[in-house]
Amino acid sequence: MRNINLRYIDEEFDEDGILTKLRVHYPDNFNFGYDIVDDIGTHDPDRRALVWVGEEGNTRTLTFRDIMVYSNKAANYLMSLGVKKGDSVIVTLKENYQYWYVSVALHKIGAVLIPVTSMLTTHDAEYRANLSSAKAIICTSYGKVTDAFEGIEIKCPDVKVKAMCGGERNGWLDFDAGVEAASDKLERIPTKATDHFLIYFSSGTTGYPKMVLHDHTYPLGHILTAKHWHNVDPEGVHFTIAETGWAKASWGKIYGQWIMEAAIFVYDFAKFTPADILSKIAEFNITTLCCPPTMFRFFIQEGLEKFDLSTLKHTTIAGEPLNPDVFNNWYKATGLKLAEGFGQTETTPLICNTTKMEPRPGSMGKPCPQYEIDIINPDGTSCKPGYSGEVVVRVDNNPPGIFREYYLDEKKTKATIFDGYHHTGDIAWKDEEGYYWYVGRNDDIIKSSGYRIGPFEIESVVLTHPAVKECAVTGVPDEIRGQLVKATIVLKPGYEPSDDLKKEIQNFVKKETAPYKYPRVIDFVPALPKTISGKIKRMDIRKGDL
Repeated sequence: MRNINLRYIDEEFDEDGILTKLRVHYPDNFNFGYDIVDDIGTHDPDRRALVWVGEEGNTRTLTFRDIMVYSNKAANYLMSLGVKKGDSVIVTLKENYQYWYVSVALHKIGAVLIPVTSMLTTHDAEYRANLSSAKAIICTSYGKVTDAFEGIEIKCPDVKVKAMCGGERNGWLDFDAGVEAASDKLERIPTKATDHFLIYFSSGTTGYPKMVLHDHTYPLGHILTAKHWHNVDPEGVHFTIAETGWAKASWGKIYGQWIMEAAIFVYDFAKFTPADILSKIAEFNITTLCCPPTMFRFFIQEGLEKFDLSTLKHTTIAGEPLNPDVFNNWYKATGLKLAEGFGQTETTPLICNTTKMEPRPGSMGKPCPQYEIDIINPDGTSCKPGYSGEVVVRVDNNPPGIFREYYLDEKKTKATIFDGYHHTGDIAWKDEEGYYWYVGRNDDIIKSSGYRIGPFEIESVVLTHPAVKECAVTGVPDEIRGQLVKATIVLKPGYEPSDDLKKEIQNFVKKETAPYKYPRVIDFVPALPKTISGKIKRMDIRKGDL
């Protein structure tokens, strides 16, 4: 182990060993591909980088030397096709192992990586390709993923290259064959730390997705993610459950973990099956695990006592707020406390429970020491403890890990980045000890009879009712109270909608939280409206109530 992370950070800790300060520094030409992957691949070539398991149970382990060699070959092949520095390349490879060396190859070239989900429709694919002026598409042969991009060059004239991994198809280049035939020698291509590096299409609940642009310093922002939140073991195996098309993959499946020289576990499954996932923990000696609270809820329902989880040393959650019941049940069964983290596609973790902190069930944790974070009122003043406001992070000092802009959208950028801060649009409050507690998105706050009510706190209670599978809480217009609290509920199998069940749920909430927060309106539905990334579209629910 070379302790590469220490080249780029300065750290300070208190007497209890809790991180209090982290500052990132880097050379002007920092490039993740050369300075991290190739460094390890050259000096510690046999160190595991990727432990991959396919849907059929086939396995493949790639060392850092393997990633170095294959990324060189992929870079040479792509450049032979005309891909060059600054070109945008859409990559939709699901959990295929090729994703990791394709990404590194694009970083080495200086091209802009644009990961997208395998669930895109033709309209989604055309929108993303045209808006980003994508030069190339690299796609998995899995399922019907390629269908969304079939004939895309007709409506997207900037697309000059279409290549497929894991199979063959008319009109598509065989990417695997091209890579195998390419040279594994690559001279360093000059890039700057401030060059365009990565674009994610945000999955907002309203409007078309925005292009979130990061530069080459973004991976360094994730050192804290892996080292002080995920607590990865350089000799262990880290497992973050997320498809490569989402920003969560950058959080947990490549950058910070590899800077920490840890192996990443990837399971290329077609369908999430709790028992299947749980069995992999012992089989592959998983030491650290991160996934959304919903998945932990499914794990608990599966019966944790049936599985050997003894290799796990640390577990974390992100992607949605944590319900205290999930925290408590997981801790009771495993002895591990779920360490929550909060951030956005635009950021690395902003607030989290770092190693040696004492997590509080339902709290996001404390501001990450590498950023200056505050909770502010509408007038820009800081909120006192106990009062809700918007979470903001200082950006005029250009901290690595924070996006640079919404690419090609100056209006939206200025609406979010102003007065030296990135305004997240997320509402929270902090307690006297500095722990942050999530309330909801700015547009989701319910104002009823003078109270400001966050949907999450009510959803947390409703979800503990035995009849409830999913729940979304919104505000309904009301002449007297301004708004009423409404719960839109999907019931578990075996339960049927009824007035009696509504009353039962309402009384249940009244007993579990302040009575003024209970849902005066309840609507049972077969499914909740969601974005392509699975986020609940509360805006659609609100529109139906106007």
